[in-house]
Amino acid sequence: MKRDRERRRIPTAPAVLSALLLALPALPGCVTTNPATGERELAPFMSPAEERRIGAREHPEMLARFGGVYDDIEIGAYVAEIGGRLVKSSELPDLGFTFTVLNSPEVNAFALPGGYVYVTRGLLALANSEAELASVLAHEIGHVTARHAARHYNRAIATNLGAAILGAVTRDSAVERLGQIGGELFLKGFSREQEFQADMLGVRYMSRVGYDPEASATFLRALAGHGALERELAGREGRDVFEDFFATHPRTQDRVRKAIAAARESGARADAPRRRDRFLETVEGLLYGNDPEQGLVRGRAFVHPELGFAFTAPPGYRLLNTQDVVFAKGPGDALIRFDAAKERTAADVASYLARTWARGLALSDVERIRINGMEAATGRATIRSRDGFAELRLVAIRFSPDAIYRFAMVTPLAVEPDLRRELRRTTYSFRRLERGEAAAYRPFRLRVVTVGPGDTVESLARRMPFEDFRVSRFLTLNGLSRGVRLSPGRRVKVVVG
Repeated sequence: MKRDRERRRIPTAPAVLSALLLALPALPGCVTTNPATGERELAPFMSPAEERRIGAREHPEMLARFGGVYDDIEIGAYVAEIGGRLVKSSELPDLGFTFTVLNSPEVNAFALPGGYVYVTRGLLALANSEAELASVLAHEIGHVTARHAARHYNRAIATNLGAAILGAVTRDSAVERLGQIGGELFLKGFSREQEFQADMLGVRYMSRVGYDPEASATFLRALAGHGALERELAGREGRDVFEDFFATHPRTQDRVRKAIAAARESGARADAPRRRDRFLETVEGLLYGNDPEQGLVRGRAFVHPELGFAFTAPPGYRLLNTQDVVFAKGPGDALIRFDAAKERTAADVASYLARTWARGLALSDVERIRINGMEAATGRATIRSRDGFAELRLVAIRFSPDAIYRFAMVTPLAVEPDLRRELRRTTYSFRRLERGEAAAYRPFRLRVVTVGPGDTVESLARRMPFEDFRVSRFLTLNGLSRGVRLSPGRRVKVVVG
């Protein structure tokens, strides 16, 4: 017979966390009243000074992640001026906000603790009035004054601290390894309740400054139109491969309407201005799409004037350029990923392909090839994808002594025979730009034009340098609905090459 042993009662993680959180209010100075929301909140881990410190620490990371600061002093000053006036109308007018326009074509805006507020130039291109831009800035200011990021941080710290205490009790080294608290935490989005609270505060600040709060609703419609266009460009319903504004801002027309109604009840002017002309004059010439330093998409061609190369995707593929990777989405969930090797190696390309890049993969048919005079290697493997089996074709190209460029082509077996020839053509389309060729590739920019007699949506859309969906792009850019008639004298945005 085995001797019964006294069982040690080991607390569970939720129990430790609950006990920890229950004990915190007893600490001096833990409970405060938020001046913006009027709520009593527990904030033991992040004081206002700590918020500022964390924001300053994460600021360089956000710049690196989103293309750096957009290099236009006038636009930067314009955004800071609007933001500054909104901050002065808030409950924390002396916090010391920092407003930054990011050099990214994505449509996004977000805030870090301590008053660091960001908008992308892609968002500026989508807006159609100063009031719409103000609605975005005011919303992000609302997140800061309501200390939503601080609450995220506090919850993460408390969870990790609870795990650490549990690890000490159980002596479990795996539990003791705490997650890193960094910038990623502040980009994961807020709850729907917090978004509504930021809407309420944002509309409040807009109204106090004198903007028409209805601009919050019109810009939300513009965002919805942008999302629809992205799905149209992707060629399917549902999510694209990139997160959009709504992924981190789960907002709805209903909640924004409630916030506007509350502002009206508190005395917001029904005839408040939108300041559309001033906004359009400021964004005239705004860089649209990719910066040449990030490479340019021209139809099915990807050209990098700064690095000096180009390639062409197969017919039926759509190119998507991000900070570090170019994707080409094709039929039947086929996908091409193009990037640069992070490793610097003196080994021949075939050795790099098999032993470094594809290490752990059972590559077959590995061979050395030459692509437009450059040393290269390729190999293939059959892999299991989300919807079945696919062929993975890897291509590595030695562009210079310290640069290797790479194609990873994932093609479902059902469509691989139909795409094989075109994928081969894409492989051999990779080339160096000729001398002087890079200068011929100019970035797209916004131009503001006045509608003349006889101008239509279709005729203006034809001016834009896109191969497809010109009307949809024009309507989205200007926040217009299908079937609209343009009146002579109206000012609209177009994209020019």
